[in-house]
Amino acid sequence: MLTPGPILLVDDDPDTRTLMTMMLEHAGLQVVTAMNGMEAFNVARARRPSLILLDLMMPVMSGEEFRNAQLANDEIHHIPVVVVSARHDARSIARRMKAAACLPKPIDFEELTATVRRHARAC
Repeated sequence: MLTPGPILLVDDDPDTRTLMTMMLEHAGLQVVTAMNGMEAFNVARARRPSLILLDLMMPVMSGEEFRNAQLANDEIHHIPVVVVSARHDARSIARRMKAAACLPKPIDFEELTATVRRHARAC
């Protein structure tokens, strides 16, 4: 039986990464982090996360650029993505990106953990 991989949290803001990591770990989940899309692409290929929590606005490689690269990669294209963003148009962008879900910032702990548990999968 496959065991679920960690949750990959991708956000350029260190405070957001720390807070969300603490929330997820409090819920008993393993978390790995990346601070931009390029780092996330490398981490996803190496760690095979069960879910990617993805910010949209980041330096080096944005969330949309990451998702395009992810979908083009046979090794990681199947990993579900949940967009986490404060952008007013995040839901429409998430739909266009074929994301599993979209969560607004600031993050609600219960909504975050419920969404992660609903969409995470063994990879």
